[in-house]
Amino acid sequence: MHRSPSPAFDAAAAHRIRTALGLGPEEIAHGMRTAFGLGHVTPELVTAWEKGQLLPSRDELAGLAGMLWCSPADLAGRPRTLREHRLARGLTPEEVAAAIGMDVLAYLRMEQENVWRGADRPTQELRRLFRLDRSDLVAVSGRNAKLSLLLRETFTSRGAGPARAVARTASLDRRVVDIALRRLRAEHTAAPDPELFASHAVDHFWEAVRANA
Repeated sequence: MHRSPSPAFDAAAAHRIRTALGLGPEEIAHGMRTAFGLGHVTPELVTAWEKGQLLPSRDELAGLAGMLWCSPADLAGRPRTLREHRLARGLTPEEVAAAIGMDVLAYLRMEQENVWRGADRPTQELRRLFRLDRSDLVAVSGRNAKLSLLLRETFTSRGAGPARAVARTASLDRRVVDIALRRLRAEHTAAPDPELFASHAVDHFWEAVRANA
């Protein structure tokens, strides 16, 4: 089956809207099959989208939005990769490379590997060009996977080690991290599905950071 390119997707928003409507993954999948002609959609696929394990294609995103009575824009996540940020700005690789003072082939290698490794000046120019905040820079630098593991560790450990490592990985002041982690642990404990909450730990962490900015 041909799949159209996957857009940025806010998995946590999809889960939040579905549960607010009182619908189960089975009902969403059934409706997408019958009302939107997406015969391949199963409850397991819907759950995988919500856990961030898979991204819906554009057609799947449109069908999911229809079942959730919302706009596809309501389910569109922030760009996560260099390529997604570039496309969101409508720029070519050549335009990006010229703007940040980098060889286009060097930039394209980083985009293909999805790991930004630029020096200080190109990094500052990239942040300006793509309007990146700190969470965006952590993501495009390939640190989200490590941050996710560290945040999961903080759910079971109250020691200083994980908090220090989170602060280094997120390039944040330790005091800011301590406040965010206290909120994150409380929300994880109160979550109806702690494992699903943990699967979106990075998003919840940055929400906690912004809430105390």
